[in-house]
Amino acid sequence: MHQCLFMAKHFECREHWRAVDTARNIARDYQLTVTLDLFGWTVVERQWGRIGCNGKGARDSFPNAASARRFVDAVRSRRGSAKHRIGVEYRSVEEA
Repeated sequence: MHQCLFMAKHFECREHWRAVDTARNIARDYQLTVTLDLFGWTVVERQWGRIGCNGKGARDSFPNAASARRFVDAVRSRRGSAKHRIGVEYRSVEEA
């Protein structure tokens, strides 16, 4: 999975993954966006759900890049264990 770079000043990172197995009717979508807000906090936004449907989302703010990085690494780890958990792995989606 692709890695976001955590810089000290302005940055934005977006990762997008999908897990698809048509034979088992699995079509999952997961997006992760990391930005800095106006107060210097690192904001991690996540959106997930079935491909083509309105899904759910969450936004978490962190006072420093190190704590945000730990959170993002945990999200990546969870997506990386999908093959074991749901039987199909998440694959990176390249944005156009």
